[in-house]
This record gives sequence, structure tokens and C-alpha cells, in this order.
Amino acid sequence: MSEEAELVLEETKEGMQKSIEGLQRELSKIRTGRANTAILDGIMVDYHGVPTPLKSLASINAPEVRLLTVQPFDPSAIEEIERAIFKEDIGLSPVNDGKILRLPVPELTEERRKGLVKQVKKVGEEHKLGIRHARRDGIAMLKDLQKDGDLSVDESRSAQAKIQEVHDAFIAKIDQGISAKEKEVLQI
Repeated sequence: MSEEAELVLEETKEGMQKSIEGLQRELSKIRTGRANTAILDGIMVDYHGVPTPLKSLASINAPEVRLLTVQPFDPSAIEEIERAIFKEDIGLSPVNDGKILRLPVPELTEERRKGLVKQVKKVGEEHKLGIRHARRDGIAMLKDLQKDGDLSVDESRSAQAKIQEVHDAFIAKIDQGISAKEKEVLQI
């Protein structure tokens, strides 16, 4: 395979890998019946007038299966952190004892589990779309190279087949991730 085709293939793989990483990030935020510190990722706290990530302001732990704890580095920030968690509407109600926030993780109802499975499938489909877009863009680049005369017809077809193989492998990874998260959500 020519150097140009290899570059297109690598660029396409990178685009597809970004979709996988995005899927993993989003799936980690979907709440299951177990305590998971990733649920609190992305929460921003108004700390002295500056939006600050919760992770920068507190130690977050899961000491028990159904409990998260948030211990601020600066005890004066505990009320702002509590407010930010309520505002985020993640389905957890913090209990403030003045030094630490305890977030009990309630048991999921059957209806809620089914709703979460739908959400997991929707997230998976969105990221499959990202992989399909990367494939489409890679094939378009190969066709442009072929049209410009930098790539022969056979090289272009061979590279397109390789992109399709990579696409299929990444789609399978997404299906595995979705399946694993569904099992985690449905586990009682």
C-alpha cells in the first residue's frame, strides 16, 4: 500500500478511536445500581466565582457499593459543591455533615433500568455514526487521491477494503461496550 493510502488509513483509525473513547466516557456517566465515581465527572462548581471541575476541589470515593463520598479540600466549598451536585440532576441527593458529602446510590427500579438500556443503545448508535463518518471521510480522501493521480485504482480499492475492515472491527468494539453496559444496568 502506498504511503498516501497508509496516511489516510491511520487518520481514519484515529477518527474511529475518538468515537470509541467518547463512548467509554459517556457510558461511564450512565448510572447503574452501583456507586461509580465517574457519575460525578463533568460537574462544575462555582468556586469563588470561577467554574471549577469537582475533581479539582474534592476527593471523590466509592467506599461502599451504594455510596459515594465527596470530601472537599477546602471545607468552605462544601455548600457550593452540594449545590452543583443538586443542579446537575444526576438522581443523587447529597447528605452534608459539614465535612463530607455522602451520596447514597438508590436501587434502580425495573422501569428505570429499561430506560437506561434505551439510553445506552442511543449513545452507542451515536458513536457508531461517528465511526461511519470517519469511514466515509477516509474513502472520500482515497477517491480524491485516485482522481488526482496519486493513487492507482487497485491501490484505492485495496485501501477502501482495509478501511471497511477497520470500520467493522470498531463497530464490533462498540457493540461489545453496549452489551457490557446493558448487562451492568440490568444486574440487580
